[in-house]
Amino acid sequence: MNTRKAAVIDMGTNTFHLLLVELDGVSFKTIYKEKIPVKLGKGGINQNTLAEDAIKRAFHTLTHFKNLIDGEHIDQVFAFATSAVRNAENGPDFVRTVKETIGINIQVLSGSEEAQMIYEGIRLSGSLNGQTDLMMDIGGGSVEFIIGNNQESLWKQSFEIGGQRLLELFHYHDPILPEEIDKLESYLEEKLQPLIQAIQTYKPTGLVGASGTFDTLTDIYFESMLQCKLTGRHVFELPVEEYEAIHRMILSKNKEERLLIPGMIPMRVDMIVVASSLIEFILRYIDIDFITCSHYALKEGAIASLLIPEQTIH
Repeated sequence: MNTRKAAVIDMGTNTFHLLLVELDGVSFKTIYKEKIPVKLGKGGINQNTLAEDAIKRAFHTLTHFKNLIDGEHIDQVFAFATSAVRNAENGPDFVRTVKETIGINIQVLSGSEEAQMIYEGIRLSGSLNGQTDLMMDIGGGSVEFIIGNNQESLWKQSFEIGGQRLLELFHYHDPILPEEIDKLESYLEEKLQPLIQAIQTYKPTGLVGASGTFDTLTDIYFESMLQCKLTGRHVFELPVEEYEAIHRMILSKNKEERLLIPGMIPMRVDMIVVASSLIEFILRYIDIDFITCSHYALKEGAIASLLIPEQTIH
């Protein structure tokens, strides 16, 4: 069977991911992966600009990624940017300069394209079955919500309410103050009306969270149970009761204390407070016993599009 190599670069608002894979037409094998907290949105996300420091960090990371890709002699490179670049006035300049200086061609995804690609990634993980699920992916700049099943996405929308935006808008004290949570929840209530209406229309019976914050929450849960996450597994279940306990703990601690929570990673320690508060808000609208956590998201959705369409992935 013919195999070929490909590289996926996911340039998120907070984290840049590199995934080098070997494709055989029906499945893929990871050769190498790396994630770096570039924080592309820091200092400019709510002003619709990319800050100079953030651009420097991005160029440094993309140069490093390009060296790794060239070292593997990979020609097929799928690089995409999301909310931070999509909304930045200097985003087009950034994309052009990256192409001219590093040789990476960046595709800037629309919110709808991003949501669909996240859905494809979640579907590839095996998280979905015949029931209708609400899926969510909390990025630094935007949050994507999809309602669907393992056959199709029925509704999807991207909202510019990502963790970095919420952090800069509402999280001024550490630990976060109850009134800051109240303001955050009022803001979400206003911004997420289309989602709330879609939930009432489609009546999803499950919640699937993709990567990022959900990975960290399941890491904390497994550590608290003194268990190891099985490598090679892409789907994990987080009981809502256990999530609620973790959420209360996260809200009660300052940054230094949060860093000491077993399973917490430094990359997530700032955004986890507002991100978890967003999950808590969503749980008001969907009655479930556990959250399904998909380790696959946007970058795996990109790989799904590189595989021969309509194949079943195992």
